[in-house]
Amino acid sequence: MMYALRHFLERNGFYVSSRLADRLGMRAKNVRLFFIYATFATAGLGFVIYLTLAFWLRLKDLIYTKRTSVFDL
Repeated sequence: MMYALRHFLERNGFYVSSRLADRLGMRAKNVRLFFIYATFATAGLGFVIYLTLAFWLRLKDLIYTKRTSVFDL
């Protein structure tokens, strides 16, 4: 059960930490550790922030898609 959940999350991840790390010029591992520590320190607030960022990044991807030409609309 736990292995299936882990596999699902790794396969369908939101890439929040890797995209945020690219933006900040950091390693994704450090950003993931920050979210983990923030979640434990604030009793779940880090997880809520992570999901909020995932939601906003998904919306941004849907709105600002890169098109190769004018006719892709």
